[in-house]
Amino acid sequence: MTSRRFVVNASPIIFLTQIKSLQLLRELATEVAIPAAVRAEVLAGANRHDILVPVELPRWLTIIPDVPVPTEVAGWDLGAGESQVLAHAASSEDSEAVLDDLQARRCARGLGILMTGTLGLILRAKRVGLVSAARPLVEDLLRKGLYLSRGLVETALGDVGE
Repeated sequence: MTSRRFVVNASPIIFLTQIKSLQLLRELATEVAIPAAVRAEVLAGANRHDILVPVELPRWLTIIPDVPVPTEVAGWDLGAGESQVLAHAASSEDSEAVLDDLQARRCARGLGILMTGTLGLILRAKRVGLVSAARPLVEDLLRKGLYLSRGLVETALGDVGE
C-alpha cells in the first residue's frame, strides 16, 4: 500500500466490480474517495445495460462532496464525474486521479495531475504482489468492454513480465 489517496471515476469502479477486483483500490491506497457525481453515475449504471455493480458501495469508499470545477478542467467539456475527479485530484498533492476516459486523461496530463487507469491499477497490483498474474484480469476487463488497444495491452503486460 502507498500513502496515496485515490479519487476514482465511475469506469474503474464498474470494471473492477465486474471482474471481482474492486478491493484492489483499497489495497493500493490509504484512502479511496469518489465524488458525489461519480457515486450517482455508478448507481445509475446498475440499472442500465448489462452493467452489474453493487447497489450499495463498500463502506471503505469515502463519498466526497462535489466541488466547483476549476476553469482549466471545465474547458475540457468532460462529464460531471471526470470533472469532479480531476477537480479533487488537482486540489491535493497526495491525490491520484483514477480514470479511463481518454479526454479526461489528456486533461490530467496537461494539468500535471497524477493519474492512472484501470489497467494501471492491475499492473501496480501485479508489481506489489497483490495478484500473481495480471493477464487474466486484463483479458477479463477486455471481455467486459474496457477498450484498450491490443498493442497497449501487450506492452503493458510485458512491463510486468507477462
